[in-house]
Amino acid sequence: MHHSARTAHRSPVRAARRLAVVVPLVCALAALVSCTKQEEALTTPCGVVVDGSGSAAAVKQGFDSEEKLKHSLVEFLTDQKCGTVDFAPITRSSRSSSCRQDQVDLDPPHDANTDQKVQRADARRAAALAALAELKCARTQNGSDVWGALARIGETVPDDGGTPKLLVVSDFDQSDPEFVLSRQDLSTEAERAKVIDSLVRKRGLPGIKGMEVFPVGLGMQYSAKPSEADDFQAFWVEVLEGRAKAHVDNQYKR
Repeated sequence: MHHSARTAHRSPVRAARRLAVVVPLVCALAALVSCTKQEEALTTPCGVVVDGSGSAAAVKQGFDSEEKLKHSLVEFLTDQKCGTVDFAPITRSSRSSSCRQDQVDLDPPHDANTDQKVQRADARRAAALAALAELKCARTQNGSDVWGALARIGETVPDDGGTPKLLVVSDFDQSDPEFVLSRQDLSTEAERAKVIDSLVRKRGLPGIKGMEVFPVGLGMQYSAKPSEADDFQAFWVEVLEGRAKAHVDNQYKR
């Protein structure tokens, strides 16, 4: 009887000890569950245009598109909450160029146990590699058909997930077998309008209405010629905002 009483007396103690062990475990499991809380979906459709022309080389008179791409792309994809990214090259004939990279899904399918931060970081690295591959290919088709590249990315980027965002890594120095911008008179608004009218008649407008365009390197070749730089930038702002009805944002301009 004495033994049974002692056993009965200890049972509540053992139960309390077991509870003391179980409660922290439950709390730890709850913490783990909270760590796997799903991130807000990334839905912004994005596009990247890369310049493979001679002026984009890593030389003194160039603006080094590879360096600018490496320094702006991941920041752009992260800032703009890009869910997908498509690519287009700037070559001598951008719309028909064989340089083509597949769309990268920046918010891949996942389950409750997926570490989305790691998964998304891996996807952005894959996008960076694809952009560099696009640039490498574009450099084999030398030329600078910026107009055609804008048209191509406008046709490629989906428009069903919010306002599309376009990162354009180029000095925008349009130069292809049929048209060289540096030979045109851009000194007045009227002269710039004549040049734009001519291009629109021959090539149509890039289908980028409503999209946000983030230029990187626009007009860098005129860094020592401020007046020409102003005319050159005014030309492209009129093309992009005035005619194509896109919006220009210089957040990543370097």
